[in-house]
Amino acid sequence: MAKTSAAVSHVGKVRASNQDSGYAGQYLHVVADGMGGHAGGDVASHLVIRQLLILAKPFDDAELAREELHSALIIANEMLSDVVNDHPELAGLGTTVSAALRVGDQMVIAHIGDSRVYLQREGVLSQVTVDHTFVQRLIDSGRITEEEAHDHPRRSVLMRVLGDVDATPEIDTMILDTKPGDLWLLCSDGLSSVVYRPELTELFSDVPADAPLDPIAKKLVQVSLDGGAPDNVTVVLSRTTEGEPAKTAILVGSIAGDLPIKAPDPLLIPPITSRPKPKSLPVSTGGMELTKSKISTQLDAVREQRIRRRVVAIIAAVVVVGALVIGSIVGYRWSQSQYYVGVDADSVVIYQGLSQPFGPFQLSQPYLDTDIQLSTLTSFQLSKVKGTIPAASFDEAKSIVASLGQVAK
Repeated sequence: MAKTSAAVSHVGKVRASNQDSGYAGQYLHVVADGMGGHAGGDVASHLVIRQLLILAKPFDDAELAREELHSALIIANEMLSDVVNDHPELAGLGTTVSAALRVGDQMVIAHIGDSRVYLQREGVLSQVTVDHTFVQRLIDSGRITEEEAHDHPRRSVLMRVLGDVDATPEIDTMILDTKPGDLWLLCSDGLSSVVYRPELTELFSDVPADAPLDPIAKKLVQVSLDGGAPDNVTVVLSRTTEGEPAKTAILVGSIAGDLPIKAPDPLLIPPITSRPKPKSLPVSTGGMELTKSKISTQLDAVREQRIRRRVVAIIAAVVVVGALVIGSIVGYRWSQSQYYVGVDADSVVIYQGLSQPFGPFQLSQPYLDTDIQLSTLTSFQLSKVKGTIPAASFDEAKSIVASLGQVAK
C-alpha cells in the first residue's frame, strides 16, 4: 500500500533551534508552532503533540472525534500551565496547533493560532482554517487587504494560542466531508509567510493524483528556504484514499527529539475506557532491571573521579565568563517576566519585557493587542499609556487594561 502521509521540518535560515513539531500518522496529522524562546516553544509544541497522540486511532463517529480532539487540546493547555508552574523560567511559552483527524470519509479539523490547513481538491487549492492574528482581524474588518498583510509590521502578533496565557482558549473545530484524491496540507507559518497562496496553487497544479508525497513535502520546504526561511518550516501532507489509509507514524521537529525538562505523562480524556496506563521503561535495558556487578561498580567509581576532576578544571577556567553569562541570562529572563501597558499605532497594547532599552537592545515586544483604540481614551488615560504603565505580571497588566474601560481577552 502506497504511503498516504508525509512530514518534513526544517530549522530555517535564521532560527537557532527548531520549535516546530509535526506528526503524520495513519489517522492523525498535526502541526504545532511553538513560541516562548529557546527551551520554551519547543517544549510547548512537543508536549501538545505528545498529548494528541492518544487520538492516533480509528474513530467510528466524527462528532465524538471532534469532542475528544477539542478536549485533548484543552487538557494540553492545562498541561502547559502546570509546566510553567513547575518551571517558572518557561513563563510565556505557547504554541499554535492545526490538527486533522480522519474518520471514515470525513476529516475533523481543530485549529488555534496561525498554522494552517489547506485542501487541494480537483485542482483547486483552498485555505480551510482562518488565522487567529491581529492582521487577520484587520483583513476581516476591511482595514487592510490580504496583500498588505504580508508586509504589515505586526503580522506575527497572535490573538489566540495554547499556553499559560488563557485558561479557556477558544479553539476552532469543524467536520468536513472528504473525497478520494483530496490532498491536505498542514503547515506552520514558516511556509505560509514566505510562500503565498498563488505560489502554493502553482506548486500543486501539476501534482499527479498518485504522486509520492515525500518529494512534495521536501519541495515545499525547499521553496521556503529559497525565499529566506526566517522561521522554522514544518509541512505535513495527507492524501485521502478509498478504504483505510496506509499505516504511518512520522515525528518531525521538536517532538522527534528530547526535551530539556522532564515531560509530564499524557492525560487520558474523560470519559475513558479502562485501559491500563503504559509504564515508562528504561530504553537501554529493554524494561529489565539489571543488577550491577562488582567490577561495574568499581569502574563507575573511577569514572566519577575523572568526571569530578574535569568539572573542577572547567569551572576554574570559565568562572568569570560564566558569571557574566549567567548574570545576563538571569537579567534577561527577569526582564521577560515583566509587562507594561503602552501604545502602538492606534491601539493599547500589552508588552512583555521592560520599556527601557539596554543600549542598542530592545528588551520588550508586543504580547497582546487589546483592540482598545487610543481615540476612546480620556486625555489623562492617553498620557498614562503613552508614558507606559509597568506591571509585575500579565494578570496585573490585564487589570490595568480593565481599568481603562475594557477587559483584555
